[in-house]
Amino acid sequence: MMDSGMSTRLAVGADSDHRVGVGTPLAVALFAIFAAYAAVFALVAHGAESVWGAWAAGAYGAAAAAAVWCWRRYPSVPLLVAIVGALAVPAAVLPVNWGATSEVRVVARAAAQWLAHGTPYLASGQLASWRSYDPYLPGMSLFGLPHALGLPGPLGDPVSWLALTTAGLLVAACRIAAPDAARRCEDCRRQAVLRTMLLLSVPVFALPMSLGVTDPPVIALLCLGLAWTARGAHVHAGGAFRASRAAPSGRFEEDVAPQRGNRPLLAGVAIGAACALKATAWPALPVVVALLAVRDGRRAATRFTSSALGTFLALVALTAPELIAHPRALWLNIVEYPLGLSHSPTKAASPLPGHLIASTGSLGHLVAIVLLAGAALALGASLILRPPRDIRQASVRLAVGFVLMFLLAPDARFGYFAYPLGILLWLVLTGSWSWSGRAGSSPLVVAARRSACGEREGSVATARADSAARGVRGRAARVDVSGARSWRKAVFPDLVR
Repeated sequence: MMDSGMSTRLAVGADSDHRVGVGTPLAVALFAIFAAYAAVFALVAHGAESVWGAWAAGAYGAAAAAAVWCWRRYPSVPLLVAIVGALAVPAAVLPVNWGATSEVRVVARAAAQWLAHGTPYLASGQLASWRSYDPYLPGMSLFGLPHALGLPGPLGDPVSWLALTTAGLLVAACRIAAPDAARRCEDCRRQAVLRTMLLLSVPVFALPMSLGVTDPPVIALLCLGLAWTARGAHVHAGGAFRASRAAPSGRFEEDVAPQRGNRPLLAGVAIGAACALKATAWPALPVVVALLAVRDGRRAATRFTSSALGTFLALVALTAPELIAHPRALWLNIVEYPLGLSHSPTKAASPLPGHLIASTGSLGHLVAIVLLAGAALALGASLILRPPRDIRQASVRLAVGFVLMFLLAPDARFGYFAYPLGILLWLVLTGSWSWSGRAGSSPLVVAARRSACGEREGSVATARADSAARGVRGRAARVDVSGARSWRKAVFPDLVR
């Protein structure tokens, strides 16, 4: 039988070689691919987007070269090179030289409209062109509030607040995705920061954050909500672990038990806030409800739903109190305009299947809307007939729903695919910390994974790991493992090698 020290070396030692979740060859290949993408983007795009491509191509190329030499020991160096060149510098330079994008202007105007009239939306008689519409939900105007209050320069620029909020939320999403023992581990906290830096360096986040696109904070809130939902799986696995009396009954039970009911509430706050920013976040609500209902029971699903709806209504009431008296403004901006039913067509019209069908005429537009509604019903039926049972299945199901929604929407743009890509990237980078959360999880596996991070905290954690190992020794024969390879897979199945 393998002792706790050997299991710790397998899990911790391997992850010390790949602290960001990827090895050196993969890191170099990724930065090279990003550089090629940015170079092509610089050639085919126009204006500020083309300038971003030029900056990012050089930054990713330099990051690839730096990764060859120091990725294994100092992964923060190539990551910083990529973030500075592909995100920080463009975000600071592009608004000054090329002016604010249409999205930034809409957010700034919405905040001023909110302060002056109690609603971020213009009256129906003022909707003269596509620039007059605000396709965002009222909560998005919070990012324009510093500008409306008169703060100068970057302090009042919505681009700065969109980027800072996204970065902070992604740090939290990566840290919260770790189990309890990892959160008490200093090296694991550094891993969370490094993995967040990798997320920020990817073009999926770097490009829209540099231009002031409003999608990144919504994606980050969805990742945070999924992370809190995954924390519930850690508690579930911990509950099965305690039931088998394979772990110490002291501190772990005291730390986790009071928080068990709070995690659906916190997940609901994150998802509800995302739903108050953009309607594109709404598919996450039924997916998480289905997961919690199956995994944790109806009570947890009810707590999550109440928290999400409460947060949504609170933010809408705060940022648009006049909507109660004039609800039609919400319908015109949030429903008719994105679906192409308004007098002024939206500029989000990439040549996707739904848009191509809708562009054939009135009948084609109706067919596109019917197809979109059918995709939504199919997603709902799948959640009832085959609900997700862990955070991986829920994230993949949500990503599939996003892909169908954007493909079939009458008016959508390629940039919307940042939603499924961003969620899947977060899932992959935090996968080595995620637990299945099923009741059948082996107590010995849970003990090894907890001791892997616990040993880093000194002799007290080592004593707990040894106690856990003695508690499960009588059940070791029932664990289906064979040889070092099976142990490695059991202790750290999601490690990217």
